[in-house]
Amino acid sequence: MRRVLATIVVSLVTCVSVMAEEPHPFTVHDLVAMNRISDPQVSPDGKWVAYVLRTTDLDANKGRTDLWLVSIDGATSRRLTSHDAADNNPRWSADGKSILFISTRSGSSQVWRISVSGGEAEPVTKLPLDVSSLVVSPNGKHLAFSMEVFPGSSAEDTQKRLDEQAKRKATGKVYDKLFFRHWDTWKDGRRNHVFVMPVGGGDALDMMKDMDADGPSKPFGGPEEIAFTPDGKGLVFCARYEGHSEAWSTNLDLWLAPLDASSMPVRLTESNKALDTSPVFSPDGKTLAYLAMSRPGYEADRKRIILREWPNGTDRVLAESWDHSADELCWSADGKMLFVGAEHVGQKALFAIDVATGKDRMVVGVGACGSPSLAGLRIIYTMHHLAGPVDIYSTSIDGGDSKSITRANAERLAKIRFGEPEQFSFTGAGGDKVYGYVVKPVGLDEKKKYPVAFLIHGGPQGSFGNDFHYRWNPQTYAGAGYAAVMIDFHGSTGYGQAFCDAIRGDWGGKPLEDLQKGLAAALKQYPWMDGNRVGALGASYGGYMINWIAGNWPDGFKCLVCHDGNIDERMAYYDTEELWFPEWDHHGTPWDNPEGYAKHNPQDYVKNWKTPMLVIHGGQDFRVVETQGMSTFTALQRRGIPSKFLYFPDENHWVLKPANSILWHETVLGWLDEWTKKP
Repeated sequence: MRRVLATIVVSLVTCVSVMAEEPHPFTVHDLVAMNRISDPQVSPDGKWVAYVLRTTDLDANKGRTDLWLVSIDGATSRRLTSHDAADNNPRWSADGKSILFISTRSGSSQVWRISVSGGEAEPVTKLPLDVSSLVVSPNGKHLAFSMEVFPGSSAEDTQKRLDEQAKRKATGKVYDKLFFRHWDTWKDGRRNHVFVMPVGGGDALDMMKDMDADGPSKPFGGPEEIAFTPDGKGLVFCARYEGHSEAWSTNLDLWLAPLDASSMPVRLTESNKALDTSPVFSPDGKTLAYLAMSRPGYEADRKRIILREWPNGTDRVLAESWDHSADELCWSADGKMLFVGAEHVGQKALFAIDVATGKDRMVVGVGACGSPSLAGLRIIYTMHHLAGPVDIYSTSIDGGDSKSITRANAERLAKIRFGEPEQFSFTGAGGDKVYGYVVKPVGLDEKKKYPVAFLIHGGPQGSFGNDFHYRWNPQTYAGAGYAAVMIDFHGSTGYGQAFCDAIRGDWGGKPLEDLQKGLAAALKQYPWMDGNRVGALGASYGGYMINWIAGNWPDGFKCLVCHDGNIDERMAYYDTEELWFPEWDHHGTPWDNPEGYAKHNPQDYVKNWKTPMLVIHGGQDFRVVETQGMSTFTALQRRGIPSKFLYFPDENHWVLKPANSILWHETVLGWLDEWTKKP
């Protein structure tokens, strides 16, 4: 593994070295300036890939998105749109001569069309509401997309109602059920509904009728939750239709609706009370593949691959013994194989699974792979890693000749020096093998001693693996002269479902032990790390862990950074919005199982706090609410512990605006420097 990662760094530097002039260590300014590739779409003839390229406009303090084309061999690349507005969600027409996409160039998000041979884009929709999540039917006759409407109301009636509400002088809102707010948005009664309309124009028909539910799901569902049926007469979509229990239910279902909206949608996965998602039909139209969890109320359960004989056949689980959680599905051209993305021991690998036997093989096993699709006999996918951001890659079905077909940041990367990443392992809690990553300081001199940035991931069912992150990127610390250490403790994903499940009811137990043993193992294996100059940082669950460390490992670190972390698990239950999450991890509600919320509660150990801490929180974070960060800062100040509070009134659980990201990194690095680099 070390050799593979080192090879990535060396080959990346070599391929662009001719352009390099005095490369500098990686900084946050390099991070926010990176071009970001997403949503690759292969043309019907398999010769081109359309994709979205996001560039950063620091003056406007936002990202700008345009559409690009690249040939399958990577020899030809050109920009397709150049409007100041946001262009995204490209989808090919059936004949491959044009691309339909969503753009804000008319003042709202609408569907547009542009010829691949060039020219000006033309509007396809002129609806009163913004549209999103565009899908084009395989026969090219229909579009599917979503709009936010009041259940039972058309788009036109919804807009009229919004206009009337805007005229009201009173600002109060009355709620009679959860959610009243979700992620970073206050609810106003509207729902994301899937609509279908002819490509050539006509009425946009609501596939969800009067359903008080979101399709695609919120806050992160998109086009992957929509699929046209093989006969072109129906639409399969995902929605959580749970009424009063929506805020504590993970029961996302597949639904089937006729394209003419002549009848109510039919629930296809009623028997499964857990998540069902990502419908994809086989090339011959005889099988529907989708992903499903089996345990209700658990958002990090293993996603199994389900195959359903279409339209009225039975379901079967594909590769039950394959202990991975599938993420994305792509059929082979002959329907005999599924290409699947899944986390795997610190990577997000690309697998091929035989549909008949369930036998799996790894196609690409290094880096973070995503968005697989077929182009003839080759697989097109995205990949990024600790040594560089996303590019589009091509590989044979056997996976023996992977190559990049885009180089979106070649000039920037030529001017940057990265730290070398290296994976290591150690014996953690319960004698289990636990993995971690080290990113070495840029320009490492092993005769010197370096301070350590100890990064703790969120989730908690998450991972700090071999990927290029735009919020928690260890290279920003390596570029500032730190060794970055990341441990995938019990509860992390990509190491089998039992390892992931192990954190339930044990938030401060095995994970803390893994972190302690992991740091000790890293300090022993890399003697150039200075164990007396270590700062620990984390967000979300990582922020909780920082508060837990403050009271239960108070002598472990020179300083701490807590971003969006809970100090009181009891009150956090009443503050948050998605209640299934704490109910699963803490074995019930606070009134039914108060011991579960008291077992590892940071506030009960504030008396032990003494380590200087920087606290960061976003005002639009409805997952971990701002008062948790404020309470943490209050406790620190009242105890006389050196502390600072960085507050972003306009950010949610993440820090997304470029200027705010720069301020975040400069503040965090300044705090680390103050406590770990001084004599």
